[in-house]
Amino acid sequence: MSDRKPTTPAAARERRVVWLAVAALGVSCVMTQLALMRELLGAFGGNELVLGLVLGNWLLLMGIGAWLGRTSDKLQNPRAVLAVAQILLALLPLAQVFLLRALRNVLFVRGAEVGVSETFISVLLLLLPYCLVAGYALTLACSLLARAEGAGGIGQVYVADSIGSIGGGVLFSFVLVRFLDHAGILVCPAVLNLLAAGAMSFRAGDKLLSALAGALAGAAVAAAILIDLDAVSTAWQYPGQRIVARANSPYGKLLVTESDGQFDFIENGLPLTSTRDDQHVEEAVHYAMAQRPEARQVLLVGGGISGTAKELLKYNVRRVDYVELDPQILEFGRKYLPESLADRRIHVINTDGRLFVKQTGERYDVVIVDVPEPATAQLNRFFTVEFLAEVKRVLAPDGVVSFSLGHYENYVSPELARMLTSACRSLQQSFPNALVIPGGKVFFLGSDGPLYAGIAKKIEEQGVKTKMMNRHYLDAMMSLDRMADLQNALAQPAALNQDFNPALYFYHLRHWMSQFKTGFGAIHVLLLACLCVYLVRLRGTAFVLFASGFAATTLEIVLLLAFQVLCGSVYHQLGIIVTVFMTGLATGAWLANRGGNPRSNGMLECREEPGRAPTPSLHHSITPTTPSLHHSITPIAKHLSLLAFAIAAYAILLALLLPLLNRLGDTAASLLFIKAAIALLTLILAVLVGMQFPLANRLEFDGTVAGASRLYTADFVGAFLGAMLASALLIPLIGVTRVCLLTAALSLAGGAVALPAKPAPPPSAA
Repeated sequence: MSDRKPTTPAAARERRVVWLAVAALGVSCVMTQLALMRELLGAFGGNELVLGLVLGNWLLLMGIGAWLGRTSDKLQNPRAVLAVAQILLALLPLAQVFLLRALRNVLFVRGAEVGVSETFISVLLLLLPYCLVAGYALTLACSLLARAEGAGGIGQVYVADSIGSIGGGVLFSFVLVRFLDHAGILVCPAVLNLLAAGAMSFRAGDKLLSALAGALAGAAVAAAILIDLDAVSTAWQYPGQRIVARANSPYGKLLVTESDGQFDFIENGLPLTSTRDDQHVEEAVHYAMAQRPEARQVLLVGGGISGTAKELLKYNVRRVDYVELDPQILEFGRKYLPESLADRRIHVINTDGRLFVKQTGERYDVVIVDVPEPATAQLNRFFTVEFLAEVKRVLAPDGVVSFSLGHYENYVSPELARMLTSACRSLQQSFPNALVIPGGKVFFLGSDGPLYAGIAKKIEEQGVKTKMMNRHYLDAMMSLDRMADLQNALAQPAALNQDFNPALYFYHLRHWMSQFKTGFGAIHVLLLACLCVYLVRLRGTAFVLFASGFAATTLEIVLLLAFQVLCGSVYHQLGIIVTVFMTGLATGAWLANRGGNPRSNGMLECREEPGRAPTPSLHHSITPTTPSLHHSITPIAKHLSLLAFAIAAYAILLALLLPLLNRLGDTAASLLFIKAAIALLTLILAVLVGMQFPLANRLEFDGTVAGASRLYTADFVGAFLGAMLASALLIPLIGVTRVCLLTAALSLAGGAVALPAKPAPPPSAA
């Protein structure tokens, strides 16, 4: 069989139609994944573990779907089957969003958090139909192009899928999310896939299926125009509540609900703030301001729209700099809570709080960090040793920093104790004086100057009027037994919380999980057993792709974490990093495809069996010719091995480079250099990973699509383990450096497996 590209007009049209189908599939996968991640975070709680479960299940199920497609080259009419798959991929995402919003409060107690086991099973069942069909469609597309172009056609599927993913990610992140809700966004890939399905079914000669695809595309557009799909389904999700505003910001799905005059702001399922929450507003302000009542300049990171910024004005402050990342929160805040930000002394700054602290030249008497719990790696950045050191730089002499964590209700569990101890130890790395107060939440104050526990007296001396923070309340909160209980808890051992070793984030996940009964059910045991059997049976080139998938996901997570730490969570630039990664994958695959000789690119040479007429189908009989076998396979195996070794070296280099980048200065030039360096590192990683699949496919290609199915499955399973383990376990538990070294070790093993065996010496003549 030749790998030469067809030159006939019919073959060229065939290739274009399959390319369109695969690119549409790539667009659909990325947009659906991003939309469903936001929806699932909103339904099951916006922490990193839920995010890991979503991404992990997605990749695992895609891998199973790719495995199911291993016999797709035996289909009688594969074009029609691919068209049906694309129709399903167009309709399923919208159905998933509606089902999730409608059934969440039916299957689980409304308003209650859902445990880890229930979340895992729910996510698995919700994603299962779409991911199985998408994985199968990828392998089926490989079969179609391989029929005409051999192993090179399978590599082209990888390129087309990557290009579609790039387009989908860019459209979602930079365009659609600003103007459309999730239902409206998902209509776009639905129409694209339906049009591709129509073209594919027309090529298959099925005019009825082609007409159905066109009719469904028209119906989807009409429904999006005539019906507010998002409003209808969101009302199902929040029954009995008046939704006054909803929007997709670049940072998540934002909702504002109203009940008896109280407004609640909810983003990705996490309550950001509520009006009438006098306890939190007053505690966030007065514990810190009572230490320095003469403060003139105050920095407030987050929380301003709830009334915290306004509460600060009860003191004789000259200026409050309120930093808020999400512009949509500010827009809704000004619309529904205009009095919170109306005073001219409140200066609103729309940027990442950590980036602002890193770059500002101002000096503040008090810095109040009023952000949600460190449930994600992004939020954890505001509780690390490095961030607190940056805060100290912007504080005036003897200035005070304040933040809160956890909830104390007269009992400190072991998990909560580790959280509090880690936070306190991290604070004490920069501030010799620390005061921990058991309020509604546990508040941490740090300063180089004196700190006072007699807060009620300080407030009274200033004549500040409060609703809850009176002497009786404070005496109850700071009673001797509560203070002693808290001090005993802070004596527990715990690790420092650092940028590249986010221990507090890990402790928070453990504390969250401790609130549920977690155990292994039958489905968990079955999945774990199947995974173990699969990993034990991994061999050869499939193991190389498994290691590659693990490295790609794990190191990309490391790079995204590094970008957030070093440059702040600037959404557009994070989107650029992800886009650079996808571009690198496509570039690497294109380079590997282009580098192969059309007739000797690693495929076995073929000859027809005697008595059988040659045929261009995949069932073409393949018999390896002995003289060319070693010569055709060995160079590609060496290249695949070298790429695996290069990824291992890259992982080691990354472990050394990131701490060095973290030591650079805070100037605009150094920040620009860091951004360029991370973008370049991302591109290099993606090119190395992208080159592996086409090369591995040439080694595995035997005239059927089974090899591509094995490789796609191995790649997805490796990426699944990387997604599940890296962000939710490995990075917070052992740190970025050790994660990079672990990834390097796995890549080295893959490189060793890929090394071609030395050919046996020819037998000597008798």
